[in-house]
Amino acid sequence: MSRIVLHNYFRSSTSYRVRIALAMKGIDYDYVAHHLRHGENRRPEYLAVNPQGFVPALVWEDGTVIAQSLAILEFLDEMVPSPPLLPADPLGRARVRAICQMIGCDIHPVNNLRVLNALRSRYGADDAEIGDWFRHWVNETFQPLERILADSSDTGRFCHGDMPGMADICLVAQVANNARFHVDMSPYPAIGRIRDACMELPAFIDAAPARQPDAE
Repeated sequence: MSRIVLHNYFRSSTSYRVRIALAMKGIDYDYVAHHLRHGENRRPEYLAVNPQGFVPALVWEDGTVIAQSLAILEFLDEMVPSPPLLPADPLGRARVRAICQMIGCDIHPVNNLRVLNALRSRYGADDAEIGDWFRHWVNETFQPLERILADSSDTGRFCHGDMPGMADICLVAQVANNARFHVDMSPYPAIGRIRDACMELPAFIDAAPARQPDAE
């Protein structure tokens, strides 16, 4: 068997998700960085790994490549079941997946680097307008997410109960991205409380962008 390889970028929130999961599962891997702002993810040698050119991409022990962070998280949970990233019951799993998809499908796709770059190149958006765009789409989802987390008895110390899981991974990575764009977190006390609880745990701390070898 070959070593597990994670193709990623320190600042990528989707890469951060996978790094947290790997740390939670205690999985060793080789870290391969691709600087997104320098276009390293568009080089032919990386496109041969992941034709989309996105990070992260996980190369498993047998050489199989798994792309898309949410798919990688579920794959890791199936391959290494403990500690679990998803609840044991179907309703719990559905709730956690819904929270993940609010972040992964409703915020991230409209705020990732290629969209922000397109706003600049195609429509002449400046830094202030890019920041407004980013904060708008975060708030559009964080407002209902805050209510979901604050009002549900399923919420515990973490997004679902008292053990961290897949929803917390997505939430922490998004909040880290928010800081770069000066998102005001004061309207979101439940989200902030859960993020702070996660950041007491070694897996979340060690996977943080500033701790990665390619951090700038």
